[in-house]
Amino acid sequence: MAATLAASRSLRNLLIRRVMAPTPQGLSLSLCPMSSTAQDEASTAAPRETPDHSYESLQVTVPQKHILHVQLNRPEKRNAMNRAFWREMVECFNKIAQDPDCRAVVISGAGKLFTAGVDLTEIASEILQPRGDDVARISWYLRSLISRYQEAFSVIEKCPKPVIAAIHGACIGGGVDLITACDIRYCAQDAFFQVKEVDVGLAADVGTLQRLPKVIGNQSLVNELAFTSRKMMADEALSSGLVSRVFPDKVGTLDAAFTLAAEISTKSPVAVQSTKINLVYSRNHSVAEGLNYMATWNMSMLQTQDIVKSVQAAMDKQELKNVTFSKL
Repeated sequence: MAATLAASRSLRNLLIRRVMAPTPQGLSLSLCPMSSTAQDEASTAAPRETPDHSYESLQVTVPQKHILHVQLNRPEKRNAMNRAFWREMVECFNKIAQDPDCRAVVISGAGKLFTAGVDLTEIASEILQPRGDDVARISWYLRSLISRYQEAFSVIEKCPKPVIAAIHGACIGGGVDLITACDIRYCAQDAFFQVKEVDVGLAADVGTLQRLPKVIGNQSLVNELAFTSRKMMADEALSSGLVSRVFPDKVGTLDAAFTLAAEISTKSPVAVQSTKINLVYSRNHSVAEGLNYMATWNMSMLQTQDIVKSVQAAMDKQELKNVTFSKL
């Protein structure tokens, strides 16, 4: 063990000296566009089923190595979120968080649209006829119910694997709660977004009001959308920052999302997952608190062999796709 650690330190020191030395002509360590290898992998992927994920409202497949595709899978019900959905989202993403083979996730909707939001035909009875024989007990029940529903989307944010939302058609009500918990959002030209809750007599309570202001950074626009439930179309979603790219159709949106996931999956999982965790933490804390958390985090993560492998690949002009990183 001592000999292995000594060898590792020697290699690390050698790489540090090479990195600090003047860069040879023609060698660049700058960020590059998405590699052609990642694009080819994404476009030729043949999805396969995942035996560990069997659900009523979701379908989970593996389009390629290190990537999972989670589909809202009730197309005949416009992917409305029924009782099973709220339970299965938590189960699904808790499993993904612990899956050492997964490095990125794409989430989309089966059929003609992303989601019509909450399935009121199933959920209404829990809200309108809550359990309990007095105000206090009914209130405790409703608070527990709301907290469980909130966790169905918070679990996406807590998952250390980057989650890319690929949205087409309608994204209504709970759909906006869902996508604002994702890390990256792409959409098709036919997509529209609607904070619908005020039209059914309630305030959005599972994430939109808390996350949307931080996603788009425009409180006036958030207030307008939340107070009126008007539709935000794809172009406005792009200009406001709700989505980062718009594509002609659903197929193009999914292809782009898989290509992005493929590129992310070539990077060190230690680096990528550490980045997500610290981005989420810093969003909700001061700069000073975020820097302190980052220093504490990286005092251990900087000792990963992924740094040695990544720098060596850069020096050798080798794509990270060809570097083997240990599972995480």
